[in-house]
Amino acid sequence: MRVHRSGTTLAGAALAALTLLVPLAASAGAAPAPGAGGAPPRGSASMGMGVLAHDGRGSAPGGTSALAVQTEGVDVSSHQGNVAWSTLWNSGVKWAYVKATEGTYYKNTSFNQQYTGSYNVGMIRGTYHFATPDTTTGAAQADYFVNNGGGWSKDGRTLPGVLDIEWNPYGASCYGKTQAGMVAWIRDFVDRYRARTGRDAVIYTATSWWTQCTGNSAAFASTNPLWIARYAASVGELPAGWQYYTMWQYTSSGPTVGDHNHFNGDLSRVQALANG
Repeated sequence: MRVHRSGTTLAGAALAALTLLVPLAASAGAAPAPGAGGAPPRGSASMGMGVLAHDGRGSAPGGTSALAVQTEGVDVSSHQGNVAWSTLWNSGVKWAYVKATEGTYYKNTSFNQQYTGSYNVGMIRGTYHFATPDTTTGAAQADYFVNNGGGWSKDGRTLPGVLDIEWNPYGASCYGKTQAGMVAWIRDFVDRYRARTGRDAVIYTATSWWTQCTGNSAAFASTNPLWIARYAASVGELPAGWQYYTMWQYTSSGPTVGDHNHFNGDLSRVQALANG
């Protein structure tokens, strides 16, 4: 009986310790607990979350393009919570993208602090939409995005919206679509976004995903700026049609905020993209 009581006491202590640790993990920006089947809960996706698992990390991420001077930027989502924008600004970060929406079912719970906070320290900022082509049409998701933070205004401080199209964290990598079906879905989104805002959406993707899921389509290279994901010393091969990238997410382990990016040009080019 003594052994039984001791085991019960130890178990209770362990549970108490775990109870204290859970809020600490959440406040530190820990990833959400997996949902059914081990997939993350809907709404928790963020830009580049599949890059390490599918493309890995090169030996020396953070190289620069030979084409132009680079301007440092970050991308954030609800995982970062309240962001230390002044710290980022003082470290040389001059532009930012904030997750606004996912599918037609999720809005970033930290959107106001992140979007307004980046603007208030002087950054040029924009918003992105995490696409889920298996849930609703591209047009429906473009509308949801524009209606919930994804709009654009020619104020010199607002970048065009981004379609984040990458590995499906909730299921099959290509969302159950054929390559032709994926190209059609992306077309549906970008056409609706342009109709609503007058701007061509930036496309964020990884070359390996784009090749697998669109058949390496060149259909968008002449209209939509490219934001490429690759955590290595060089950007590597780009998707078909694009001769250069506009932005490059080069690491998910930067200081203050993990996701850091190069804009392929100086600050005047960032401003030019904002102005259309």
